Amino acid sequence: MPTKKISVLLVDDSAVVRQVLLAILSDTPDIHVMGAASDPIFAMDKLAREWPDVIVLDVEMPRMDGITFLKKIMSERPTPVVICSSLTQKGAETSLQALSAGAVEIITKPTTGLKSFLIESAAELVAAIRAAANSNVRNLGQRSARPAPSLAPASKLSADAILPAANGHAMAQTTERIVAIGTSTGGTQALEAVLTALPRVCPGMVIVQHMPEKFTASFAERLNSVCEIEVREARNNDRILPGLALIAPGGKHLMVTRSGAYYHAQVIDGPLVNRHRPSVDVLFRSVAKFAGRNATGIIMTGMGDDGARGLKEMLEAGAATVAQDEASCVVFGMPKEAIKLNAAQRIMALEDIHQAILYK
Repeated sequence: MPTKKISVLLVDDSAVVRQVLLAILSDTPDIHVMGAASDPIFAMDKLAREWPDVIVLDVEMPRMDGITFLKKIMSERPTPVVICSSLTQKGAETSLQALSAGAVEIITKPTTGLKSFLIESAAELVAAIRAAANSNVRNLGQRSARPAPSLAPASKLSADAILPAANGHAMAQTTERIVAIGTSTGGTQALEAVLTALPRVCPGMVIVQHMPEKFTASFAERLNSVCEIEVREARNNDRILPGLALIAPGGKHLMVTRSGAYYHAQVIDGPLVNRHRPSVDVLFRSVAKFAGRNATGIIMTGMGDDGARGLKEMLEAGAATVAQDEASCVVFGMPKEAIKLNAAQRIMALEDIHQAILYK
């Protein structure tokens, strides 16, 4: 019996975007585009006749903006939504509002060279739609029973492309303890849940959230406004301090180094690792190498396997390791792969993960 195709509705006021996305998705065997609309008003006419598995939604449109439409969808019939947003500061802030309102993922688009960019980013878009269709978002009120179809993997680099693995002799234990967190799809909501539960006095944290450039600064500012701890985008050579969470900048790798008893952030360029920059594997490997048993590693909701091997390296270096459980994940990809590698000492619900940060 053939697998049911993922039904998708495109909502974007750009005719070029609709045309290109329709062509890309029409050539994808497991995806069916049920329709395309130039704004939410037209989209609602289509929704009255047929409801999709996933909605791909622009956020800046005439007559009704994407955020208002998203909130309406979530209140009436929660549905996985992939935001297709412009790669600008304004687009970043609006897209973060969309994630808070229940969107699953963000795909960015430039203001120029749009057609060629969308064609080059086809694999990313398809992967995001597949992840959304298979998402387990509690606030969406639904869970697909269909397994995510596999995406043909492109060649990908490991953390070896950035730094060598730990040699098994991490530096001696100190009173300075740090926590490294890696997450992707669903991570913006998950990180907010974890970090807002922390008191001002807690270990210093370094965090990789897969997110485009320009988005991470706005994301860090938003978290800082709702948390007792300080949250900001990491800068090169920042000291990792208690009560401070440093978010990896989009488009840069984040690593940890050590000078004497102190840990510092290192922000660098470099190739994509596991098709990501920043990469969780790069962060976790650096923590294994320079912090060892002084660290705790936590891998949370996300698509793919970035971070699984790095968490294993942290465990082998003496760190405490945690994976988020399936029931509380939006996408049980990254934690699942870490668990398969026996990299996680503990498997914890999202609501309990802050305890692993406070108490090793």
